[in-house]
Amino acid sequence: MDTTSTHKAPIVLIHGLWMTPTSWDTWAERFRAAGHDVIIPGWPGIDDRTVDDIRTNPDALKGIGIAEIVDHYEGIIRALPEKPIIMGHSFGGLFTQMLADRDLGAAYVAVTPAQPAGITTLPLTTLWTGTPILSNPFGKNGAKQLSKAHFHFTFGNDLSRKASDELWAQFAVPSYNKVFFQGVGAAFNEKGGASHVDFGRTDRAPLLIIGAEKDHVVPPAIATAIVKKYAATGSPAVVEYRQYAGRTHRIVSQDGWEEVADFALDWATTHAKAPVAG
Repeated sequence: MDTTSTHKAPIVLIHGLWMTPTSWDTWAERFRAAGHDVIIPGWPGIDDRTVDDIRTNPDALKGIGIAEIVDHYEGIIRALPEKPIIMGHSFGGLFTQMLADRDLGAAYVAVTPAQPAGITTLPLTTLWTGTPILSNPFGKNGAKQLSKAHFHFTFGNDLSRKASDELWAQFAVPSYNKVFFQGVGAAFNEKGGASHVDFGRTDRAPLLIIGAEKDHVVPPAIATAIVKKYAATGSPAVVEYRQYAGRTHRIVSQDGWEEVADFALDWATTHAKAPVAG
């Protein structure tokens, strides 16, 4: 990890769907040990609530969409004294790209990110991940708990069912169904989709996309399609890709997570623009 620089940029970590800020505990502890202030806000409705409380009272998650979540993070980031490094996982990786489109960070890392509007690559494993939500369009504004079996497919596919169930009990919360519907619906609506970003923006701070070989939710085909979409615009803004063998969608806490976290931090601190007032 980069521990040589006198100035340590703050870091904002954005969690993904079905998770809470605790999913980032591994990286947050490591980055704080390296001297960074780390902020891990929950999505609106999650905030700093416990997993048990969210499961028991999921009403605050209902009807919230992508715009509300990204606006929520923008408000938090603009209140910081300088532009932070922004890192997001899964849908948090999509939100990271949307925040980059708003010029809110010094550098960005999107870890196995959901795709922005206009990325039509949707592998079968990705569609199966969303089946519990997408199969009920009448539940678009609801909040659905991920079953233990589906959690094993999406997050614990490198583990035994017993080990996966233990993680489900510790981390899994109901989804924001509207977010998933909007994300899938935007795949074929690049200009008007809720997850729109300007792929060709020329003044965007550097962006790193991280892919995971065994990810069922965001297989490498999606991650590489995102990178190619940025590259096709001809923008001089830096977009780089790094893929990890043997990693699943649980890459931020899976055994060996330290290697990924250290690379992400080193890359971000090396590429970050000079501190600018927020």
